[in-house]
Amino acid sequence: MTDSQKWLIFAFIAVGAWLIYLLAPVLMPFAFAAMLAYLGDPLADRLETYHLSRTSSVIVVFSVMTLILVLILLLLVPQLEYQIARFISNLPAYAAWLNQTVIPWAQQQLDLDIKPIEINELIDVFKSHWQKAGGIAATVMNSLSRSGAVIAAWLMNLLLIPVVTFYLLRDWDKLVANIYDLLPRRIAPTAVKLATEVNSVLAAFVRGQFYVMLALGGIYSIGLWITGLDLALLIGMVAGLVSFVPYLGAIVGIVMACLAALVQFQDAVYLIPVAIVFMVGQALEGMVLTPLLVGDKIGLHPVAVIFAVLAGGQLFGFLGILLALPVASVIMVLLRHAHDIYRDSVFYSKQ
Repeated sequence: MTDSQKWLIFAFIAVGAWLIYLLAPVLMPFAFAAMLAYLGDPLADRLETYHLSRTSSVIVVFSVMTLILVLILLLLVPQLEYQIARFISNLPAYAAWLNQTVIPWAQQQLDLDIKPIEINELIDVFKSHWQKAGGIAATVMNSLSRSGAVIAAWLMNLLLIPVVTFYLLRDWDKLVANIYDLLPRRIAPTAVKLATEVNSVLAAFVRGQFYVMLALGGIYSIGLWITGLDLALLIGMVAGLVSFVPYLGAIVGIVMACLAALVQFQDAVYLIPVAIVFMVGQALEGMVLTPLLVGDKIGLHPVAVIFAVLAGGQLFGFLGILLALPVASVIMVLLRHAHDIYRDSVFYSKQ
């Protein structure tokens, strides 16, 4: 590759990043639709092996995805809203339990000087923030009601996502083949190798870990519900969603669940079933969910995932969050190949 070709590639990447930055609001529904199509493509490919046409397979996958979304909106969202409201209403009881049980124990056993929590002040803080949130919401709604263009753009994006998802899912294999046909024949084998590794990394994390997170959220929620915990769904979903970092979901979940159980039941015996729920969840994740859904593919390091998501959000907003993992996967694969080239170079091996 000549120097002019290298500068041309660099200029192409720079112009592409600049255009993404400028067109971020317009590209957001397309990026979200592409992510959904990427998640659904393996299922559509699997259905094609049962002698269904591509269009029929896509209709089945699209219908299942739509049904899951509707069920989440109709079942989970109201329950989560109810449990959050219940948690806020129980804050005085939580504060009283901390003042009467936890703080005296810490003062006696650990010799710590901890001031009791002022319940009235805590309630006033939440009331003031709640009123501010309500005022902000009212201001936003008034602004939206005065701007028909904003509402029209929002509805257009909402309608674009399912339409673009359907067409991308239907033509996914054709799009990949067309991109391959556009590649210079000299670099096509290397590009295909790199793209295959990128897809392996993305599949291991985005697809596999996404399904693991959903499964763990369901397992934790059902298990905590069986133990009788009031905030079972809220704690289970939070633990499942943060489980993309190994052991973080279990740690966050078990701390939240133990605190909620102590406040609700006032008895340490109830910590045993809570611990069993998370032990069972971790065992299922290690022995069943991860081998079945993720396999032995090497995904992104958890620290790299956190940094990529935060950096993408800082640079490009919500669009950057959607593009963070694909870009991080490409960078990781390129760095891996650069590492191999360096290890095979004369500069590294020559004594």
